[in-house]
Amino acid sequence: MPDKDLYAIGWEKLKEIDGAAGERVIEALKDIAPDLARYTIEFPFGEIYSRPGLDLKSREIATVAALTALGNAVAQLKVHIHGALNVGCSRQEIVEIMIQMAVYAGFPSALNGIFAAKEVFAERDVNELD
Repeated sequence: MPDKDLYAIGWEKLKEIDGAAGERVIEALKDIAPDLARYTIEFPFGEIYSRPGLDLKSREIATVAALTALGNAVAQLKVHIHGALNVGCSRQEIVEIMIQMAVYAGFPSALNGIFAAKEVFAERDVNELD
């Protein structure tokens, strides 16, 4: 049985950070892996993102950097680029994160991150989200 309080906390945090993009991810999981959808809400957003110690902007900077460095999570990276912008990162800060990752994760990861950011920026321009 899910912890309703943790789920509610996580759902609110997910909406605060990722907005519609995060909600779409959870909705897409419901028909194939509803437990994974619930775990995604409860653990990352209900427990980790809700902890004191880092503000949401700092958490999203770390997340965007980690996903960029991984190099194999472009869909999740795009969701979190949206999230970073939603919680106060500027487009230039996103670009700087990608450039920083060139040093530690290599140019291919940084370039893939830049191209993901470019797509997110274009989507936001079309939808006037910034």
